[in-house]
Amino acid sequence: MKETKLPGDKGLVLMSRAKHHAISAKLNKPFIFDTKPLIIQYEVNFQNGIECGGAYVKLLSKTPELNLDQFHDKTPYTIMFGPDKCGEDYKLHFIFRHKNPKTGVYEEKHAKRPDADLKTYFTDKKTHLYTLILNPDNSFEILVDQSVVNSGNLLNDMTPPVNPSREIEDPEDRKPEDWDERPKIPDPDAVKPDDWDEDAPAKIPDEEATKPEGWLDDEPEYVPDPDAEKPEDWDEDMDGEWEAPQIANPKCESAPGCGVWQRPMIDNPNYKGKWKPPMIDNPNYQGIWKPRKIPNPDFFEDLEPFKMTPFSAIGLELWSMTSDIFFDNFIVSGDRRVVDDWANDGWGLKKAADGAAEPGVVGQMIEAAEERPWLWVVYILTVALPVFLVILFCCSGKKQASPVEYKKTDAPQPDVKEDEEEKEEEKEKGDEEEEGEEKLEEKQKSDVEEDGGTVSQEEEDRKPKAEEDEILNRSPRNRKPRRE
Repeated sequence: MKETKLPGDKGLVLMSRAKHHAISAKLNKPFIFDTKPLIIQYEVNFQNGIECGGAYVKLLSKTPELNLDQFHDKTPYTIMFGPDKCGEDYKLHFIFRHKNPKTGVYEEKHAKRPDADLKTYFTDKKTHLYTLILNPDNSFEILVDQSVVNSGNLLNDMTPPVNPSREIEDPEDRKPEDWDERPKIPDPDAVKPDDWDEDAPAKIPDEEATKPEGWLDDEPEYVPDPDAEKPEDWDEDMDGEWEAPQIANPKCESAPGCGVWQRPMIDNPNYKGKWKPPMIDNPNYQGIWKPRKIPNPDFFEDLEPFKMTPFSAIGLELWSMTSDIFFDNFIVSGDRRVVDDWANDGWGLKKAADGAAEPGVVGQMIEAAEERPWLWVVYILTVALPVFLVILFCCSGKKQASPVEYKKTDAPQPDVKEDEEEKEEEKEKGDEEEEGEEKLEEKQKSDVEEDGGTVSQEEEDRKPKAEEDEILNRSPRNRKPRRE
């Protein structure tokens, strides 16, 4: 293999493109379909990709005529299995040849197409493991890289079916001449209305339209090119009279139009078209005719299609437009454990080596973006969006709700801080003291005026003290708390 990660690893290589290839090998003993399952497994690597061609294997039927030296595309096989591709049609074949127990004629039976996407197995230039498992209960599984990509039952999931229908349509039956398959018919009692005009045109001139101002009626839309010259090799006897090519009339470029003006056409509101009677249900409708069913003279029932024709050799018979298709580690067995061990000792080592050589997650993301540039946008948004949200969350502070907002919502308002209460009380105390001093001075002046301007020293000392006691008694600090 070109880029093997395992030293000394060798295999079978289809070397040439656009050529037929065939190679085969005889088994140690024929495989007989009895109570053991059949498991066939091998590896394929499309080292150059693949344009059109197959990499399937054939299990060659055990017949007296089998000659591996003359192996070709017509050599009878029991099973054909493996990948095949042409254009954008990716296939994974499983075909077996079923022998008609009544006639002895063989007919190919094809498994349904897998639902899985197979494209990667043809394009990634890696070694892939293909496995087919057939069980005595007629079930089958198809695996790629030890993962199931298709499964089913030989009796139910093959095309055409293994067993034919019990009944078939009578090939001699003929449809009666008076058989009526029309679900609807024209109403025979319908009559065309008297005012129905079948001759009215679909379009009529718009009578409300007027010719645009500046329309050049006498100017043609096209005129001979004044700059054109007759070619020197023009022969009027051979080519006829020379005429200058037509060009758009330059005078029409600045005008709304040239030539004879005609009214534009509009839909005719009175147009009805050809009258047809309405359709009604056909009272004589008999349905779509089908020939009657008769017993199938070729009917048979094979409930054990697993018991196929024994095979005694395995071969590759291929044509491909791509070279260097690598094959390795073929095995045919009836023991699943043996086949799995064989896979782990061969394909498993290659898979591990390929995995060790593969780029990391970042490298794979970069490679994917090189094939699909729009992925860069996804990467940037994936990284930038969380960062933006974190910054937004950290920078945005919680706004303190105002008392007005609490009033609107009736939400509980937090208690006022103690320092704010103290400041408010001190301010009220100062205001009251100033007010008391002013009243005291006014009272002293009034007393002096009443007594003729003379007051004893004892009275003067007693009055301020009384006024001060009165003010202090009105102070909020000395008031008894009011009981709600």
